[in-house]
This record gives sequence, structure tokens and C-alpha cells, in this order.
Amino acid sequence: MEICVIGAGYVGLVTSLGFAKLGNNVICVDIDINKVVSLNNGIPSIYEEGLEDMLIECLEKKNITFSNNIIEGIEKSNVIFIAVGTPEKNDWDIDMSQVYEVISQISNNILNYRLIVIKSTVPIGTQKKVNKIFLENGVSVDSFDIVSNPEFLREGRALHDFFNGDRIIIGCDSLRAKKIMKELYEPFTCEIIYTSPETAELTKYASNAFLASKISFINEIANLCNKVGADIETVAYAMGLDERISPKFLRAGIGYGGSCFPKDTKALVKIGDKHGIDFKIVRGAIEVNEKQRFIPIRILLNKYGSLEKKIITILGLSFKPKTDDIRDSPSLTIIEELIKNNANIKCYDPIAIDKVRNIYSNIMYCYNLYDAIENSDCIIICTEWDEFNSLNLGKIKDSMNYPMIIDGRNMLDGKKVREKGIEYYSIGKSN
Repeated sequence: MEICVIGAGYVGLVTSLGFAKLGNNVICVDIDINKVVSLNNGIPSIYEEGLEDMLIECLEKKNITFSNNIIEGIEKSNVIFIAVGTPEKNDWDIDMSQVYEVISQISNNILNYRLIVIKSTVPIGTQKKVNKIFLENGVSVDSFDIVSNPEFLREGRALHDFFNGDRIIIGCDSLRAKKIMKELYEPFTCEIIYTSPETAELTKYASNAFLASKISFINEIANLCNKVGADIETVAYAMGLDERISPKFLRAGIGYGGSCFPKDTKALVKIGDKHGIDFKIVRGAIEVNEKQRFIPIRILLNKYGSLEKKIITILGLSFKPKTDDIRDSPSLTIIEELIKNNANIKCYDPIAIDKVRNIYSNIMYCYNLYDAIENSDCIIICTEWDEFNSLNLGKIKDSMNYPMIIDGRNMLDGKKVREKGIEYYSIGKSN
């Protein structure tokens, strides 16, 4: 098919490359001309495992091109995916300005039939509203269909998830649209659910809110473990053996971050408010997650009283491993609190350092893990990068001003760490 994807962020870029890899002709449109130029030169705008190789492959096969000309994308395509951002407003509502700007441009430039597919995470009722906008702008009812097709990509595994997802949700109210979507997704083997647009839109929010609540639940249990001497890893393992619960998303730590869970949980609460539904469980999950990020600061203040002039090392800046995404990362909250307490901060991350450097100019950035640890008064592990599993504990003890680790992701064996003479704190582990 001839496909246009509007937006070259995580969702848009992965969607573009995925469909290009499957043999479709894809034009990916983004307003950032520098990003467009870089992508056309085979330089990805995000870090994602396998993405650069796939980008180069698709460019060489001429299955994909990048442009900042949205009209060109509309004219050359049969199917148009909208994958622009829907960021959070200060009041937890959803900023739909990018989506509606794209809708305006599409509706003003349609000459014949186009299928419009909304990939962006949008409030329930958006498909119906977009349909109304097209009609109000004078577009013939025969010239378009609007489909809701939410994404379920995990950053760090986005390409894998595109081709090997658990399910594909397609919300449409047109047999013509359903036929095209069925053809488009014919190569996929996972279950495809055809439903109403409202159901598709809500499924995205419901999925993310449930997973976020599961994380916050296990973090509350972990906090109790710290108080009573229980071990969260054994508790979580035993719980996970129950097939009704499953072990996924039962890893305790300093909370979730990223572009989806924080934004989508708040958006769901706001959507509920508008319809007279109080999502108390989701509100609780948000509150627990926000408090969880402050645990390392409380530990430090209990230990030192004052953090002024203390050298604190942050290991891991991205919100999760295998991505350079720092959006709503717990590490940033911790850095903010350390700055407020006049601590000296050193940090290391194998991928995301330069993104944080653009935010904070008054902390030390290290491109070698052990340079970040030298003369430190405490290490806080904020992201579970694989290389942190093999820390040289002897070298750490000898390098630090005071040997202390706060393991915000429960990566290390506490017993082995303490045997090396390093003070160790975890989230709910007894060893």
C-alpha cells in the first residue's frame, strides 16, 4: 500500500519502518526539518534496538522516505496514520492541538478517498469528533473513513512489539475501512480485534492504567516489606505463580516513568471526571508512583542529615533500559531534589546523557561508569541497564568517599554488596 505516517517520534518512526519493512511504500512526515534530513541520511532520531539497521535497509530499498511536506504525504498515500504527540496539560487533560492541526490539513487537502488511522493516544470519542470535523470542512462522506488503531509498543522493544504484538485493536464503523485494515494487517499473526472506535480508544487507556496500578501495588507491598523484614522478590515471585496474576509488572522499585504510563493514567482520571466517574484506584496508583521516587532522598537525609556538598552518583537516566527516552524519568525527580538540597551530582547513562545535559548544566556528566563513582558519597541506581549487574564491588568501595548504594531497581544481590563493606538499601528486599 501507499502509506503516509504523520509524526516521526517513537510511534510514528517505528510504524513507518515496520510497514516499509513489510513491503509497503511509506512517506513519513514531520515538521522538524533537521529530523527529516537526518532520517533521510540514515541517522535515527531516537535510540531503539535494531532501528538504525532497519532504517538503512528500508532507505536502500527505497520503501521509505521522510518529508516535512504534509500535502505531499496526503497526495501520495491511500492510508494516512496520525502519530503525533498528545502531551499532558498541567491539569492532567490531554493537549490535542497537534492532532487537530493535522486533521485540519488533511481535511483541507483531500481530493479523493483516504483512510485516516489514528495511532496517537486520544480521548474516547475522538474518532467521532474527527469524523464530524471532516464533514464540517466540506469533505464528502464518501471521501474518507476514520479508524482508531492504538499502539501498544514498549520502548526498548518497539520493533519487536510491532511485528510480534499481543493484539491489534481496530476501532471502525465502516466496512470499507475494515476491509482495508484487514488487508494492511494480513501479514500479522496475533489476534486482531475489530470493535467500535470508542472501545479501541478506551482499551489503550485501560491497559496502561492497569499496568501502572500493578506496579504501584507491588511498590506499596515493597515498602511494607522494608518495615517488617519481608522480601519483596519472594512475595512477587509467589504472587506471580498464580496464573490469574502473572509475574509481569511485579518488580518493585522507584516507580514507573516514560511517555505513556504517567500521562495516560492522569488522562484517564481526567476523562472519568468529565463523565462523572472517579477512578480512585488509578488516582491511588499515580499518588504511590509520585511518592516512590522520593525514597532515595529520604534514605540520604536520614543518613546524612544534610546533603550540602555531598557527592551523589546517579546511575541510569532514561526511564527504562534500552531506550534514550528520559520523559518523566524517576531519575529527573531525584536530580531535582538533590539540587534543592545543594548536593553535588555526578551521573552516568550509556545512552541518555546528552538528553539530560540539555536540561541541567550544573551537574557532572561522566561517559565512564567508574568515573561517575569516584569520590562519591552514595550511588543511586535509577535504571536497570544490564551493565549495572556486573559492577566491580571492590573497585566501587575503594573509589567512593563513603561506600553506599541505594538500589532503586533491586538489581544487586544485597548480601554480596554488604559482604564487600558497602552500605546497601533496596526497595523491599530483606538481604
